[in-house]
Amino acid sequence: MLTASNFKDYEIIDCSSGEKLERWGDYYLIRPDPQVIWDTPKSDPHWKKPNAHYHRSEKGGGEWEFFDLPEQWTISYGDLTFNLKPFSFKHTGLFPEQSANWDWFNGLIKSAGRPINVLNLFAYTGGATLAAAEAGASVVHVDASKGMVNWAKENAASSGLGEAHVKYYVDDCTKLVEREIRRGHKYEGIIMDPPSYGRGPKGEIWKIEDSIYHFIKEAVKLLSDRPLFFLVNSYTTGLQPAVLTYMLKSAIPDKLHPNVVSDEIGLPVKNSGLVLPCGAAGRVTFD
Repeated sequence: MLTASNFKDYEIIDCSSGEKLERWGDYYLIRPDPQVIWDTPKSDPHWKKPNAHYHRSEKGGGEWEFFDLPEQWTISYGDLTFNLKPFSFKHTGLFPEQSANWDWFNGLIKSAGRPINVLNLFAYTGGATLAAAEAGASVVHVDASKGMVNWAKENAASSGLGEAHVKYYVDDCTKLVEREIRRGHKYEGIIMDPPSYGRGPKGEIWKIEDSIYHFIKEAVKLLSDRPLFFLVNSYTTGLQPAVLTYMLKSAIPDKLHPNVVSDEIGLPVKNSGLVLPCGAAGRVTFD
């Protein structure tokens, strides 16, 4: 398993009965997690005194219960700073488990010894964008939500990367990839973090099981003659590591000499020493 163990400002303290107790900087949150199907004693005192608790509804969705939590706060990962705030469906604006991938491609970019252009698709609030930009890459950041793109710009400014070589686009990722192919643009690194289901800015429907393989095949056309890496993240149960491996090996031409390694990605749990699965990642490097 790929374990995100270097995030000093974030940790899962404990998890039990469908919920996880997390520390985000100075604040403790309780949020639901479908992976937590065991029932163990909740001995940590923060279970009883969190700063906020997200309660899932039996009818779907849910709502936050706040005790002592600011509307917005920040946490850091190395030299990167992220603005957090609780919003719809339990999220805070960051997926800390992705720091395992940030470390991976950040190192590749820094050791490449040449200019690296990165395309970040379904880029959310810009964690991967900033990790690539901090390493020296030029990044194209794409997300269908104007709010998420603005949030990514705020994170860039907070991280001292407001003047970095990043272009931000509010666009449907499928349409942007098609446009980049027509324009003949090429990238040494491609990152995609597709949702299980979503809509583009003009109502375009995305369903990952129906769309992901064709989308990967199209995105591969944007790789340069000397690609550095290709990364696909999945939070969808059906897209297990083996499925990611098969898709990537089938979609990427042999002439590029791809090396594909897919695995679960997870976060360590402080009180148990175990690792909580948080999805899967398919990583490709090139000989």
